[in-house]
Amino acid sequence: MTTIASDHRSVPSSRVLPEANSYLHQIHPTPLVRVSLGDGQPVGAEYDTTGSGIWCKLEFLNPSGSTKDRIARHILEKAWRQGQLRAGDTVAEASSGSTSIAFALACSQMSLHFVAFIPDTATSERELIIRAYGGEVRRVGGGMPEVLRAAGETSASEGWFLGRQFANEDNTEAHRLHTGPEILSQIPGGTVDAVVSGVGTGGTLRGLYEAFAGAGCPVSAHAAIPRDLALFGANAECCSLRFSSDVPGVVEGLSEIYAQWQCDRLREWEIGDRDCLELTRRLWGLGFPVGPSSGLNFAAALEVAAELGPDSQVVTVFPDRMERYFSHKVFEEIRTRS
Repeated sequence: MTTIASDHRSVPSSRVLPEANSYLHQIHPTPLVRVSLGDGQPVGAEYDTTGSGIWCKLEFLNPSGSTKDRIARHILEKAWRQGQLRAGDTVAEASSGSTSIAFALACSQMSLHFVAFIPDTATSERELIIRAYGGEVRRVGGGMPEVLRAAGETSASEGWFLGRQFANEDNTEAHRLHTGPEILSQIPGGTVDAVVSGVGTGGTLRGLYEAFAGAGCPVSAHAAIPRDLALFGANAECCSLRFSSDVPGVVEGLSEIYAQWQCDRLREWEIGDRDCLELTRRLWGLGFPVGPSSGLNFAAALEVAAELGPDSQVVTVFPDRMERYFSHKVFEEIRTRS
């Protein structure tokens, strides 16, 4: 197995990316659609009090099925251009699933070997997807702090390239340079009043906010925080400025990107598990094959829109697809249905 050398090979930043089997640059921007639940249905109408709808970026339509394709591609391509990676090298990442899936796909296109460090209680669906793309999976006992530690120590000893999604500023940069401008080109009037996202690494929320604010939008940032981390179980990569010391599973300082963000227009919204699950299922009924993180984001976005008023343009993200959650609580009713 070839690993990255410790001499940080000196290669020009214009180093050409591998072309064989690569299609990521040909993917069209994911759609931005307006979603409203104010249609008189038993489930949903109680949440959508404005009737104006939320602008939702359908990131589950990315190649690996999540918004994490954005950061995996950006981090790896930047490292390749800077000479930190070349064909045959090994890449590692600590992730509960979606980021590792995205890295596994991108690595397969760049002739890189990938090793995913995931919690030992992560859903089996995620491990299967990672392996399908040729990735190696190492399960680690404990929560995300233990997973992060194992990935860091092993990568350092083996000389592997570590993605460092919780601390790598290229995570934020991917959304500031790409996702944010896409949304501004899609939304009517090219302006955003509020951006809402769950906070795993914080890269999506921070990057989008910086893109919108940099374009002159009067935007505020809103973090969707699950009240009950048990809803996401070991798949939770959640951090919070407000609840980190009080909510089990939310680890203070888990994400350097979020913890070090100085934003005076940032607000956190605590969302109950009932709202999250109900809205996820409601989104299924509208034809969106999403995971519970989309229900979380949408629930918080509805609260923000209700506060800002019907004329506001509120943007959120549907981060990933439903199939990586088939063994999750959100599907329990369907699994037991006769």
